[in-house]
Amino acid sequence: MDERQLPPQFLDRYSGATSRIPTLETKTPITTSAVPGLDATTTRHKYDPRGWSLRNRLLAGGAAVVLLLIVIVVPVEVVKNRYPKYIPLDYTLTDTYEGTSFFDHFTYFTEQDPTSGFVVYVNKDAATDLNLTHATENSAILRVDAKTLNTIAGRNSVRLESTNQYDNGLFIFDILHTPFGCGTWPALWLTDGYNWPSNGEIDVLETTNEGAHGNEVSLHSSKGCTMKNVKRKQTGRVSFDNCDGSVSGNTGCGVVGADDSYGAALNKAGGGVYALELRDDGIRAWFFRRDSIPTDITDSKPDPSTWGTAFADFPGTECDIASHFRNQSIIANIDLCGELAAQPQFYDELYHCPATCTEFVKSSPQSFVDAYWEFKSFKVYHAS
Repeated sequence: MDERQLPPQFLDRYSGATSRIPTLETKTPITTSAVPGLDATTTRHKYDPRGWSLRNRLLAGGAAVVLLLIVIVVPVEVVKNRYPKYIPLDYTLTDTYEGTSFFDHFTYFTEQDPTSGFVVYVNKDAATDLNLTHATENSAILRVDAKTLNTIAGRNSVRLESTNQYDNGLFIFDILHTPFGCGTWPALWLTDGYNWPSNGEIDVLETTNEGAHGNEVSLHSSKGCTMKNVKRKQTGRVSFDNCDGSVSGNTGCGVVGADDSYGAALNKAGGGVYALELRDDGIRAWFFRRDSIPTDITDSKPDPSTWGTAFADFPGTECDIASHFRNQSIIANIDLCGELAAQPQFYDELYHCPATCTEFVKSSPQSFVDAYWEFKSFKVYHAS
């Protein structure tokens, strides 16, 4: 708002007379003799509101209200309409995870589950011996133990973490099968697990139990990252808009897709590709069913600018992406129960699973036959 200098009052009183400066005599002073409480000899300049009529005062008050609204509303509208340019980048393939060497690029997490799941994450040797991880020329499989009855500390499973870490890039995840079933909490995600939440978390695929209500792509961050009142271009449905992991029970800011974006429906269709772009402008994710994967992806020359509207869009309008999301490892795991899958609103109300989550996981090994990931490949590209 411009500051404007009000014209000075040129009043020179000589024995009660008005100014005798000739050049100013054209500015006739306003007599206020009709204004209660003021002397008839008192003069007011036309910019002095004490001499204004009621009509003029109302007009001035209205103008002030309009000006105040402009000051408050315009910045909010500007934020709502700001949007990154997402200038096309020339991506080059830098890392490939596929074939019999797929697991060579990962470490096996063996610590106690940070999310209190009824699960035991085993090391590489145990996973190989128990056939929980297995790779061929065509795919890599991670599964939950579907044989042991009445497990004590939790059912055996796997959590992989890539040795390479990333600050940016384009990630192409070709997925043949997603884990599902009561008690399961699978995820394919990126994070720096040893500096969380300061370095952020990006969930590319995450759901619970039967997973029949669609995949959720979400961000979890430290303070200062939000999608509230931010312009976005996406096909998914917003679930939450505050990415700050310290509020609202760490729901993060999420976007949910169609029912067939995960679980039995996706598996029946032969899976598909999830693409994640992490750049300073923002974070975007796309989903392509098996029969609609763009040729530039299959030709290893991906160009997101040709893919149309993203599944999920997290622009950097009100979130400094580079400072909130860095040193990201690729993680794939299948948790059981824990802080999310065992929640009554998911386990009982949404999917009507039997018994309690822990009791079901403990005593029903045959129910985890479909609880496995099968990946065709992961490919990571960087802008040249």
